[in-house]
Order: sequence, then structure tokens, then C-alpha cells
Amino acid sequence: MNTILDHTAIEQKINRLAFEILENTFEEPVIFIGGICGNGFQMANALASIIQANSDQTIHVFEIIVNKEEPWKDPIELSIPDSDLKNAYILLVDDVLNSGKTMQYSLIKFLERATKSIKTVALVDRTHRRYPIKADFVGLSLSTTLKERVEVEFKDNNSRAYLV
Repeated sequence: MNTILDHTAIEQKINRLAFEILENTFEEPVIFIGGICGNGFQMANALASIIQANSDQTIHVFEIIVNKEEPWKDPIELSIPDSDLKNAYILLVDDVLNSGKTMQYSLIKFLERATKSIKTVALVDRTHRRYPIKADFVGLSLSTTLKERVEVEFKDNNSRAYLV
């Protein structure tokens, strides 16, 4: 296991992502930040805290519940009513963009209704994709082999991202 981001580096990346999002959304009075269940939701909350501390925007954080192994098998659920997202500015957040499968299927859920804009956010973006999706806001872009995987652990004062 090779550590690619230690706790401090992860905090710096999330902080930079939050300010990059702020720079690109300052004209939006309301932002919806949807985190994919697990680490994506934790990261969405971290981003929301930084954005709220540095702007007057109204931020709504919600969780996207998706079967990560077989996202087509079970319906994708949101922790807020779907109707809240009508004509909304949405950020779709996950910790790692690997094949793109989880993010692609989550995105489909938002395309079922009229939205103002949907942007994607990833802490680590691998360059190997099986699905046609890209991250608009990226903490770290990483070239890996097809057999390698990136894992992220969010822990108090001991978060890390590593290559498996």
C-alpha cells in the first residue's frame, strides 16, 4: 500500500476544492451538495462547512444512496425530496473517480428532472474510465494501472488516500 495523500494533504485538497467551488458558484444563492454514500457524503459535508464559513450562500447537503457494486440493481435514493432539486445548482461529490460507474449512475438520478446545473467533484481522479464522465473539480489527478485501486479513509486527524 502506497500512501498518496496524508491527512494534511487531504485537508489542503478539500480546502482548495471548496474555494475553487466558491469562485465558480459565487453568483448562485443556493447550492445543493450531494455526496455519494460513505466517503462522498463525508466529503460533501466537509466542503459545505468551508463554503458556508466563507460565503452567504445557502448550502443544502444531502446523501445519495446507491449500490456501488451494482448501481443498476437497486433504485438510487436521496436523503432529501427529489422535488427540492428542481432547477437547482447541484454538486455531485465522491472521494475517488475510478471507473466512473457510481458517479455516472448517480448522475442519471438528477437527469430525471430539470436542473440548473450539475457539476462533479472528486478528491482523487484516476485516469482510467469505463464510463463517459469527468470531474469538474479535482483534488488530485492520478495515472494508475488498470489493476491498481485508490482507497480513501476519512478518520479524525488520520485520514489518508492510498494506492492498492
